[in-house]
Amino acid sequence: MIPLRDSIRSRSFPIVNVAIIVACVIVFLLQIASAEHGQTWAFRPSMLIPGRGPGAGEAVVALFLSMFMHGGILHIAGNMLFLWVFGDNVEDRMGHGRYLVFYLVTGTIATLAHSVFTIFTPVRMDVPLVGASGAIAGVLGAYLVLFPISRVRTLVFLFFFVTVIDLPAPFFLVYWFIIQLFQGVGAIGLDTGVAYMAHIGGFGAGYLLARRLADTMAPPPPPRIDYPMPPRPPRPPRITRLRIE
Repeated sequence: MIPLRDSIRSRSFPIVNVAIIVACVIVFLLQIASAEHGQTWAFRPSMLIPGRGPGAGEAVVALFLSMFMHGGILHIAGNMLFLWVFGDNVEDRMGHGRYLVFYLVTGTIATLAHSVFTIFTPVRMDVPLVGASGAIAGVLGAYLVLFPISRVRTLVFLFFFVTVIDLPAPFFLVYWFIIQLFQGVGAIGLDTGVAYMAHIGGFGAGYLLARRLADTMAPPPPPRIDYPMPPRPPRPPRITRLRIE
């Protein structure tokens, strides 16, 4: 299922959300122009182990930079689509500054969740971790809390049949999370190339932090303005009897 748009319109321009999208595109273009596609810039779970990685400062820079890096055109296109559909409303409810902090914090938690997972599984710890998926998963978790009655216009593929339907946002988001959960459990000990645990950790962090950083109550409707009605023109006298000569 591919989200196209939601039924909630934000009240303010999502400047932070747009800036994140632009930053991801710029970093991706720099990756393409680099000799190793920027893989040397990316965060690796092994950086968390003393003596196996660079200093703490370089590890922190790599952690945040990895949130803006991507592994290919389809990777960045899918991530930016999800961020465009769901991020503007979350920013609108949180405010610009809090939304930026929320995005970076959930992205960090997602990265650490994947890294801790690799420590206790046979997955290689020196594989670069790139992508905004963990932070965007946090945005999805927050959207589930803040907009439970929203609907998502979705492109659905059923074998050879393609259609567009409006789905309740909770159904879409919970379905997405369950897919990540089952695929993550099935990928334990395998190098699948997808950091499912980052998606799960980011979604959970976003769901919990949304209640702290945003107003969970729906905004009040705009005030109703009662315009005075113009005076009605006088009615012409009614003719009850008429004689024709």
